[in-house]
Amino acid sequence: MEKHVVVIGGGVAGMEAAGHLQKSGFRVSLFEKEEKPGGHLNDWYKLFPDRRRSSEVKEYLDKITSEDGIKIITGSIIDKIVSDKNQFRISDKDGKEYSADAVIIATGFDLFKSERKEEYGYGIYDNVITSADLEKMFRSGSIELADGRIPETVGIVHCVGSRDEKVGNLYCSKLCCVTAVKQAIEIREHLPSSKVFCFYMDMRMGGAYYEELYREAQEEWGVNFIRGKVSEVSEAINNKLVIKSEDTLAGKPLKMQVDMLVLMAGMEMSEGGLKLSESSGLNKGNNRFFSPADHHFGSNKSNIKGIFYAGTCTMPMNITETISHARAAVSDVIDYLKDSKA
Repeated sequence: MEKHVVVIGGGVAGMEAAGHLQKSGFRVSLFEKEEKPGGHLNDWYKLFPDRRRSSEVKEYLDKITSEDGIKIITGSIIDKIVSDKNQFRISDKDGKEYSADAVIIATGFDLFKSERKEEYGYGIYDNVITSADLEKMFRSGSIELADGRIPETVGIVHCVGSRDEKVGNLYCSKLCCVTAVKQAIEIREHLPSSKVFCFYMDMRMGGAYYEELYREAQEEWGVNFIRGKVSEVSEAINNKLVIKSEDTLAGKPLKMQVDMLVLMAGMEMSEGGLKLSESSGLNKGNNRFFSPADHHFGSNKSNIKGIFYAGTCTMPMNITETISHARAAVSDVIDYLKDSKA
């Protein structure tokens, strides 16, 4: 088949979709805004629930997108798609135009900008970091405070930027809880003498082996879980971080000091996805992610025939779900192009 399919976004979903499109006989162009494909996977250390190295998944994706028939264009931001009689004109920010018979959008997500929650002190206090910052420390092999000391006590705040009416994100980001559990275990692995405290609203461990990982964190690694929303973070004269919260199970206010505070940043629709939706007439839902044509029977289909979605541009997903969603998008593309040919 000489049909050409454009995939916009070179993260997990985009790479998976491109690889399976090529196997199905299509010519594929994969556009990625960064200088190398892989998306957030490039920054992650290990993956839940089995804590396999992210590099293993990246190696698989690199292999399936290295085949003949796939052209990868990096450093390219697609800003508009125009439908024209079963063909699509795709243009980038530099004014270059490409044509395609079908399009898969896999623009993914952005992490919530934690500085928007000023009460947590991100960008104000040196030792308040995000989950993404902590992953970089894991990858470097060293968890240190700003002055080079090793933290003895670490606090983790769940649901930063998700389930939060004040920032306009009512939805659950789905993966913050399990990420916090994974990272809490990894902190204890790297720093066996440390104490780790997780502050949560409620634990949402809705995935295979997530609950088991949660129990492992408590029973084998001694991670402390405190049910209560952090209301304020300040810095003491000794440079420790002072946390004000409430233990809602005990029904008592709580004030404690930690050396480092990690914010579990939620997921938001990517900036590139938002711009593309506005320029190309693609519908968004109340959560500002792309809205699928049908949540049960058309989760990969957009409101424009021939344009499909893959992965976390539609909702928060883990990597397993993202890969499955990308493969389903390819199936929809095959059906669409068969019908178009007929």
